[in-house]
Amino acid sequence: MLQLIGFVDWLFALYMWIVIGNAILSWLVAFDVVNRRNPLVDSVGEALYRITEPVLGRIRRVVPPLGGLDLSPLVALIAIVFIRQVLLANLAAAIARY
Repeated sequence: MLQLIGFVDWLFALYMWIVIGNAILSWLVAFDVVNRRNPLVDSVGEALYRITEPVLGRIRRVVPPLGGLDLSPLVALIAIVFIRQVLLANLAAAIARY
């Protein structure tokens, strides 16, 4: 059971890096550092968007943008850290006791 919790923790860590990558790519596109007309950039951006939009879209419905600044990746990262450090750690400790 602890291996399953470790795997779920790894999935949350991977998703956290995907959210960070999506945010960085969106900044790079917004400041014209990279161009979406490049097929590689477009395919990576589309993949990151499709992976993160189910979570970030729900957060955007609750947390409106502040002056054009999208805070949904920050809220998602805070939620992931909370889940990893509080919920999964307590679940692993509870399982280890029994």
